[in-house]
Amino acid sequence: MRMRAGFTLIELMIVVSIIAIIAAIAIPSLLRARISANEASAISSLRTLSSAQISFQAGCYQDADSDGVGDYGTLAQLQNPDGAAGVPGYIAGVPGYIDETLASGVKQGYNFTMNVVAGGGGNPPTFSCNADPQSAQSGRRTFFIDESGVLRFESNGAAATAASPPVGA
Repeated sequence: MRMRAGFTLIELMIVVSIIAIIAAIAIPSLLRARISANEASAISSLRTLSSAQISFQAGCYQDADSDGVGDYGTLAQLQNPDGAAGVPGYIAGVPGYIDETLASGVKQGYNFTMNVVAGGGGNPPTFSCNADPQSAQSGRRTFFIDESGVLRFESNGAAATAASPPVGA
């Protein structure tokens, strides 16, 4: 009597079907976890941007109407507040408030759009920033923050605004 080494076709099919069932259960959970991580990163980044704007304004790096009240900065200005980085022979400058990844406007599946309005004519300076997912696989909610510091969101696919509900409410 000869003994054969190896697996039968039925055994291989059973193993493949078990792997397929495990993958069908695990992959959606993995995608949900990735979306949650991307959304948490967007929330954290917007809070960082809000803090950076407060510091930038207090430093008075921009003052369009020369009234002594600083204006808010763009993403590039928040990365390089005094505009001196990259100037030949310039060694020490003001460190940036945000890193180059966030200054690029794209971070962990979200696009960040900063809108800055300089103060003047009796109007105070303002800023707002939106964080929108790059695709449905990178996030489900859109986020918004402005000079009030209140973080807001929309979960219906529309862009979040100052009228959107606050996060955590």
